[in-house]
Amino acid sequence: ASRPNDVITILGGKTVEILNTDAEGRLVMADGLQAASATKPDLIIDAATLTGAARIALGERYAGLMGTDDAVAQIVASAAHVGELVWPMPLPRELRTLLKSDIADIANAKPGEVLGGMLLGGLFLKDFVGEGIPWAHLDIAGPAANSQGAWGYTPKGATGAITRTVLDVLMSRP
Repeated sequence: ASRPNDVITILGGKTVEILNTDAEGRLVMADGLQAASATKPDLIIDAATLTGAARIALGERYAGLMGTDDAVAQIVASAAHVGELVWPMPLPRELRTLLKSDIADIANAKPGEVLGGMLLGGLFLKDFVGEGIPWAHLDIAGPAANSQGAWGYTPKGATGAITRTVLDVLMSRP
C-alpha cells in the first residue's frame, strides 16, 4: 500500500514521490523498464492501459504512441501494415516540470492536473528507459476494450489491441 507523499525507490535507484495513488501502474512499469534497460536491448516496447486521458483524447480505436523517433516510426509502419490504429504523440519537455518533486527524483503524477495527462504518463516512463535505447510506449486505454460494435478485425469487448503490431515489429527485425 502507498500513501500520498510516500517516496519509493525504483530498481536502479531512482526515487519517486507518490502524489497520486491511482497512478500506480506506471510505478510497476518503471521497474520493468529499468530491468529491461539493464540488458541493453536494441528495442523496448511497452503497452498498458496507462491513462484514462488516452481514451478521452483518442477514443476507443486509436492507441497513443510515444517514444524515441526510430521506435515510433517502426510501430507506425507495423500498425499500418497489420491494420491497427496508433497515433503518435509528443513528449514535450516543458511538461516534464509538472513531475518535479522536492523530495524525490520524480513525482508519479501531479494531482488535479488535467493538462497532458497521457503525455505525463509517457514522460514519467521515459525517465526509466536507458540512455540511447530505442523505446515505444503504447497507451492502449482506448482500444483495449471495444464498447461499440465490431469493426474490421476488432471484436466487441476485449480486443487484444496492439498484439498484431508488436508481432509485426518483432517479425520484421533481423
